[in-house]
Amino acid sequence: MSQANRNDMDFRALMEDVRPLNRATNRADPGRTRDEPSEAQLARRASASAETSHRDFLSDDFVDLVPPFDPLTFHRNGIQQAVVDRLRHGGYPVQASLHLLRRPLEECRRLLPPFIREAYAHDLRSVLIVHGRGREIDSPANVLRSYLAKWLGAFDEVQAFVSAGQADGGLGATWVMLRKSERARSANRERQQKRRG
Repeated sequence: MSQANRNDMDFRALMEDVRPLNRATNRADPGRTRDEPSEAQLARRASASAETSHRDFLSDDFVDLVPPFDPLTFHRNGIQQAVVDRLRHGGYPVQASLHLLRRPLEECRRLLPPFIREAYAHDLRSVLIVHGRGREIDSPANVLRSYLAKWLGAFDEVQAFVSAGQADGGLGATWVMLRKSERARSANRERQQKRRG
C-alpha cells in the first residue's frame, strides 16, 4: 500500500464521526448577516482609513534636506510678494500655533493634517508652526523642518509659508498663510457690497 493511500485511510478514520453543522445554528450571531460589519469593525475601518490617508498624503519618503541656515519660503501663483513679506515679518496676528519641537517625525506627520484642516474650518488665516532648527543638516530638528517644507506645500489650504522672523522663533518656526474658506469669501463679498451701498 502506498503512502498516499495510507494517509487517505488515516484521514477517513479520523473523520468518520464528524457530522455537518445544522445550517440554522452554525453562526455565532444569527441576528446579523455575514455581509454587515459590526460597529466596532466600522470604527476600526474608519480609523485605519484616516490613518492611511494621512500616511499616503504626507509621505515620509526621501526628502531633500534644507540647509539649516536657509529660510523656508513658498507661495502659490497669484499670491503677491507684499503678502509674503508681511507674513515673513509677522505682520499678521498668530491665530493658532502648533508646537512640534522635539517630537518624533511620525507624530508630527500625524498632528499636522488635523491642525491645518481645523484652522481652515475655523476661518483662520495665519498660523505659526514651531519646529526648531538644528545646526547640522541631518539633525532631527532640521530633518523635521525639511519634511515640513515638503508637507505644507501638499495642502490645498496652504497659500504660502515662510520662516518666521527672529521675534517669532526665527528659522525654528514657520508662518503659514491659509486660503480663505468659501464661507469667509462670501462674508467678505457681503461686506464689500454693503460698503458700496
